[in-house]
Amino acid sequence: MEYVQSLVNEICPTSSQAWVKRGAILVDVRELNEVEQLAFDVPAVVHIPLSEFEIRYKELAMDKELVIVCRSGSRSLRAAGFLINHGFDPIKVVNMKHGMIRWVQRGFPVKGDISGIVDANAGGCCNHGGKKESGCC
Repeated sequence: MEYVQSLVNEICPTSSQAWVKRGAILVDVRELNEVEQLAFDVPAVVHIPLSEFEIRYKELAMDKELVIVCRSGSRSLRAAGFLINHGFDPIKVVNMKHGMIRWVQRGFPVKGDISGIVDANAGGCCNHGGKKESGCC
């Protein structure tokens, strides 16, 4: 997947929850086996694996707000950049920082087994060696 780098806005899972509540679509770019193990439990979620993204991205509505997600936030960042470089509005397309890992750590709704993704009780989402991460949400 090649594209010209473009600035992609990133939001945390807490902000992603607010976006979804106001009608944004969560676009999960993880592979099928990952989604079968653990899925986001939100009303508006679309699954397009990154391995199929270049072919299937046109299934997404250009006029909707889209929160692009994956396990850690890196694959979704690539997908969000791809969308922006293919005409999607950079105000309406955002990447969810830290992905499913942080979503689980924050205790947000999921379906499936969280043990394969992260120990949700290990130190909290913002605890890095006893220091609170700046800008943490």
